[in-house]
Amino acid sequence: MAKKTIDQIDVAGKTILMRVDFNVPLDESQQITDDRRIRMALPSIKSVIDRGGKLILISHLGRPGGNGFEEKFSLAPAASCLAGLLDQPVAMASDTIGEDAVAKAGSLTDGQVLVLENLRFNAGEKKGCEDFAGKLAALADGYCNDAFGTCHRSDASMVAVPQAMAGKPRVVGHLVAKEIQYLSDAIGTPAKPFVAILGGAKVSDKINVINHLLGICDAVLIGGAMAYTFSLAKGGQVGGSLIEKDKVDLAKELIAKGGDKLHLPVDTHCGDDFGDIAGCNKQVVAAGEIPDGWEGFDIGPETAKKYAAVIRDAKTVVWNGPMGVFEKPPMDEGTKTVAQAVADSDSISIIGGGDSAAAVDQLGFADQVSHVSTGGGASLAMLEGKAFAAVDLLDDTEA
Repeated sequence: MAKKTIDQIDVAGKTILMRVDFNVPLDESQQITDDRRIRMALPSIKSVIDRGGKLILISHLGRPGGNGFEEKFSLAPAASCLAGLLDQPVAMASDTIGEDAVAKAGSLTDGQVLVLENLRFNAGEKKGCEDFAGKLAALADGYCNDAFGTCHRSDASMVAVPQAMAGKPRVVGHLVAKEIQYLSDAIGTPAKPFVAILGGAKVSDKINVINHLLGICDAVLIGGAMAYTFSLAKGGQVGGSLIEKDKVDLAKELIAKGGDKLHLPVDTHCGDDFGDIAGCNKQVVAAGEIPDGWEGFDIGPETAKKYAAVIRDAKTVVWNGPMGVFEKPPMDEGTKTVAQAVADSDSISIIGGGDSAAAVDQLGFADQVSHVSTGGGASLAMLEGKAFAAVDLLDDTEA
């Protein structure tokens, strides 16, 4: 069932509590080094303030201990950045549910914005504490979830807060609505052929995803370091490559289950010094024939060519995890070839968050795909077919 969006509720004169993802990177002097997450929240923010609503923004940043204020994890830089983007003042509370937050929330006027301090300064956030959630909920007349990156979590701001606001409007923001449209709807009824590309370091991170996708995809393409665990499962030599020995039996099971659907690399681009990939000795070898003293750093050119051919015929593509060490040329070639194929394909193309999103952005293909997810862990969970309580309990659109 589609969820009601922030645009579909009356916000004039009302206070809306909006969960956003302002978990932005900061340098040592507390300067934001990438403000994309703040900019991506602007449509939902403007939907409230441009229609005369009062807006309270809540988010986490980093991993503070839950024992109170820690300056290096303060959301003050995010509030300052948002003020610049909106070209209007943004109030900042020094706490989340304390006197300052309550006073500033109560003094908001139509069209104004308040940012509360980092939710994780309070231990109740990670614990899903109902008391903490109830005090947050009491600040507003409605709730909006626009933080897809944490939708798979059971934190208080994601689940207990909207539960405490039963009877009040509880909706999704623009970002979450778009994620649901692509990741849930497109995967639930994908145009065929449906191709999944899975990379990254660990088979263990993707076990459930591979299992689920093998049941609904026409092809699952494996790359990244986890390919070497599969190679070991087939009796191959992996040299000093990154592997998970305790997942070899599981890899064997996935190979048996996958059959012709599961595509593994046929060659590997290797090097003999991870610390100096640009300057080290390099060679391309057949998959499963990596010599001692060498490590696999990328899928080889023949694999990239084969994968690109599969991708070009696809009508739906989901990609989570790079094919190699894409940050360090020339070991970006496999990821680059796959990205080019995705960009060139006549498909609905969905890029999972995290390293996949970074790779597509870094390689210049972000504007040539259908959707780049804002949440790595959340997009993985959705690819596993998991239900999200944080979304399920929000208001459905009327049929």
